[in-house]
Amino acid sequence: MTAAAEPTSPHVMNTYGRVPIALSHGQGVRVWDTNGKQYLDALGGIAVNTLGHNHPKLVPALQDQLTKIIHSSNYYHVPGQEKLAAKLTELAGMTNAFFCCTGLEANEAAIKLARKFGHDKGIDKPEIVVYEKAFHGRSIATLSATGNTKVQQGFGPLVEGFIRVPLNDIAALKAKTEGNPNVVAVFFETIQGEGGVNPMRAEYLQQVRKLCDERDWLLMIDEVQCGMGRTGKWFAHQWAGIVPDVMPLAKGLGSGVPIGAVVAGPKAAGIFGPGNHGTTFGGNPLAMRAGIETIRIMEEEGLLENAAQVGAHLKQSLAQAFEGMAQVKDIRGQGLMIGVELDRPCGVLTARAAERGLLLSVTADSVIRMVPSLILTKADADEIVAILAPLVKEFLAEPVAA
Repeated sequence: MTAAAEPTSPHVMNTYGRVPIALSHGQGVRVWDTNGKQYLDALGGIAVNTLGHNHPKLVPALQDQLTKIIHSSNYYHVPGQEKLAAKLTELAGMTNAFFCCTGLEANEAAIKLARKFGHDKGIDKPEIVVYEKAFHGRSIATLSATGNTKVQQGFGPLVEGFIRVPLNDIAALKAKTEGNPNVVAVFFETIQGEGGVNPMRAEYLQQVRKLCDERDWLLMIDEVQCGMGRTGKWFAHQWAGIVPDVMPLAKGLGSGVPIGAVVAGPKAAGIFGPGNHGTTFGGNPLAMRAGIETIRIMEEEGLLENAAQVGAHLKQSLAQAFEGMAQVKDIRGQGLMIGVELDRPCGVLTARAAERGLLLSVTADSVIRMVPSLILTKADADEIVAILAPLVKEFLAEPVAA
């Protein structure tokens, strides 16, 4: 490609509003496009590239696995599955795991677990409590659980069996479910990602755990985006001192290799039996090695502590940069999952930031989202602010679009 060339994908379905760049390679938290331009990656593949790019410990491990076996049918035992499941259940305080390929699949499996849990109790039409602004995936079932009418339009009829409630309102949850014998589970993200980086309060998480215990419901916590050390603990709900019954994972678990998991506690671990659920690619030896090595490297390099410390520094620096600006409505999140909410739609900032060498995203129309690799340093965080703050101020000085 020439320096002036822009990448195009005429034979690829037009399902994304793409920024006109194509990435060629990366190192740490830096990536380069096919024209040689360098970017600071504050998006991390949308919370996927836990260890950054081309990590010197991960790459050789994956190369080693490639020379052994990449895929094995689940007709047979896969030793890496047991090794990774044992580690995840140890970190989570849970008992068993099922492996798939994506967060959508993990959430779909969680929905199936909840429904079978209900049927096993004699409930013909099980219902699951879900949340406003939630995002659980784009299959028909996970789309139905999602709280975004924009992404649901054109795909009806949606799947029934979901009861929707607002965030952080225990009274609303109790009111919506009072006297309903069909409720089997409560399902939510500890920190909503696509919905605008909206955290559940610790007190609320504890209240929901207590309610699920009292009413014999499954507590199902989607940690696909906010889990795997992103907030400074292995799983974001651990800040509240609770343990779920079902926990979908994906994104950062394989540091770029496609992998998903559903971790279950004693109440849910025995719900599925042979033939109830399955996958072709899930749990393959390459993905298992990626998960095992990702966790090992995270522990060796203290990346949970780094996420907490650098994330707090980044959040504080952003607050200082935007101090006194009423158009910046909120700066929220935890660890290296941060959202900056503006008082107007700001989708144009994704492309404008890329022009200045910074990769990020805009979600929920008006929230700038940053979910960088957990190897980010304070110096990298300062660079993010140095690029982003002037960009946002320039944008906010423009006339508001009619």
